Amino acid sequence: MGDLLLVRHGETEWSRSGQHTSFTDLPLTPHGEEQAASLAPLLADRTFALVLTSPLARAVRTAELAGLTGTLRDADLHEWYYGAYEGVTTEEIHRTRPDWDLWTDGGPPGPDGRPGESPEEVGERADRVLARAEKSLPEGDVMLVAHGHFLRVLTARRLGLPPARGQLFRLETGTVSRLSTEHGRPVIAEWNSRA
Repeated sequence: MGDLLLVRHGETEWSRSGQHTSFTDLPLTPHGEEQAASLAPLLADRTFALVLTSPLARAVRTAELAGLTGTLRDADLHEWYYGAYEGVTTEEIHRTRPDWDLWTDGGPPGPDGRPGESPEEVGERADRVLARAEKSLPEGDVMLVAHGHFLRVLTARRLGLPPARGQLFRLETGTVSRLSTEHGRPVIAEWNSRA
């Protein structure tokens, strides 16, 4: 049985500033490109039964720079839909909604058909990704290249926790994490690794 490896894309301008980024398809910063390329040695000795990326350019580029090949894009790996809070920092949101918490309140609907999502809705997408990965794990490791909040929800779901418990797993840009099993139970085997 293989492991589930998670890569959070490299730094973007908005990940550096703390702005919520779902629909806005920002490129990696030069530092983000360095972060992504630095992952290649950590992954070089592994073969993957399946490599999935978010369709967003920052994830696709991270996968390329990390030396991953044969990648497939999966729309379910898209970042949490922040809706009206796209491009807004938590500090700015708290000026008008001091009690707002992404992990309990989710993102409110935004303009131009940009929905917000609840933790449960993100959890449903994560469950679909996990079901797809599960089919390939008997053949070897599975790699997912995506986004911070989404991968945190996915980790919670893999461990049998509610989606909102993703709040417990801080995930840095340009890192590799590994979910494995111990005595038949899912565990975190490695978190926020860098070269």
